[in-house]
Amino acid sequence: MAQVLVITPVKNSIETTLETAKAIQSSTVTVEYKIFNDFSTAETKAELDKYAPEMGYKVLHLEEVTDTPSPNYKLVLQLAQKEAIEKGLPLLVVESDVTVEQDTIAKMLDFYQQNKAIGLIGAITVGNDKKVNFPYLKFKDVKDEVIATKRSLSFCCTLFTKEFLAAYDFMELDDTKDWYDTFISKKAIELGFKNYVLMTAPVLHQPHGSRPWKQLKYKNPLKYYFLKFWKGLDKI
Repeated sequence: MAQVLVITPVKNSIETTLETAKAIQSSTVTVEYKIFNDFSTAETKAELDKYAPEMGYKVLHLEEVTDTPSPNYKLVLQLAQKEAIEKGLPLLVVESDVTVEQDTIAKMLDFYQQNKAIGLIGAITVGNDKKVNFPYLKFKDVKDEVIATKRSLSFCCTLFTKEFLAAYDFMELDDTKDWYDTFISKKAIELGFKNYVLMTAPVLHQPHGSRPWKQLKYKNPLKYYFLKFWKGLDKI
């Protein structure tokens, strides 16, 4: 029986997505795994369908349920929350530029089961050099194994507890935003929950691998900020 519903929102980046899926399949705990394909190319769609039986995930092509252009992160969260509640499972978001270790999910679930009043649990992100990287650079010098924080958690690899899912309806999420990491992190605290980051559960993160256009922030910052502010992309 599955212990957690794991989801991965996907927009192309098929290579990193398959790496993500393979790692999740190798987890030491049983999971139910669903990929949400957010209007990727026809080639990506075909690849996702091709590897689904082999890698043990289900895939939902969002074009089948909405005509709203990508990004549809709000819809993904809403659909996933509904399914997790119906199945009585916590929800784990693992984005398509993240590779978990075999015991990552087990460590997150163990921490959840051994503590109370938890809203969100994030796994610390690291690079190939094993050093803490974006988006958790703010914690790079922390020596504690567990961080209780009121700062924003990233959804790179984050567990939503059953209690938090029951306490806040994602149907209330703001339509004007694209991403909800900051808002939901704050909402959990506002509702009396505690948020944690586990330094003992590192996951490999290839920053912005799931949204390649954001690499422009480092390669061509003028173009990046043009797209972000003039085109209204990446609203948080």
